[in-house]
Amino acid sequence: MIPDEASGSGTERWTFGVAPLPQAAHVAALMRRVTGLVLALEDEVTEVDELIADLQRAEEALQALVPSDATPRVGSAASGPGRVYLDHARDIGAFNPCFPAYEIAVHGSEAEGSVTFPVAYEGPPGIVHGGFLAVFFDCVVQHHNCDLGVAGKTTGLSLRYRRPVPLSTPLAFTVTRTVADGRIRSIVRLSAVERVLCEAEVDAIAGDRSALPEVSARRTIR
Repeated sequence: MIPDEASGSGTERWTFGVAPLPQAAHVAALMRRVTGLVLALEDEVTEVDELIADLQRAEEALQALVPSDATPRVGSAASGPGRVYLDHARDIGAFNPCFPAYEIAVHGSEAEGSVTFPVAYEGPPGIVHGGFLAVFFDCVVQHHNCDLGVAGKTTGLSLRYRRPVPLSTPLAFTVTRTVADGRIRSIVRLSAVERVLCEAEVDAIAGDRSALPEVSARRTIR
């Protein structure tokens, strides 16, 4: 049995991968905002034509700066020609606009935080798509586990949708976890004005940090 931590202090945070570049955070936040604006347009406009042209130029320029092999440089491929692997332990939404961004505070075996889902995550009218809620729960649980230094691959995730989760609304969440027999179980609740909207039960392996494969550092390209 692995005892759960009483507090997050004094523990070594679990990381696996390379830190994202600062520019990635600016791009992720901007792309989420611009996506919401484009989705809300009533008609086609020249501003979007200009945006498309700018993005196409950027795509062509950036293509020449990244490896042609998209395989992440991890494990047996660490010395290969592939791409750098970014740390997905925490705050993925801060550098990847496909993931939700959130705030979290870890207090040992419990954590709490807040999240607001923008228009880019809409499913039914004005409501967050349920699949994004699953991604969100998995992200905050892994963040919690990694901050406490005992983490591993997700083995199960079950959701219960109690009420529709609104877009563009500040929401609160809590995480409570237990660790026993090499397994981690987390209970997460997402709420608005103290009403539970959605809850999840997430199971993960309590992994062995020493067994993590090698991850290649960034390489000089200029």
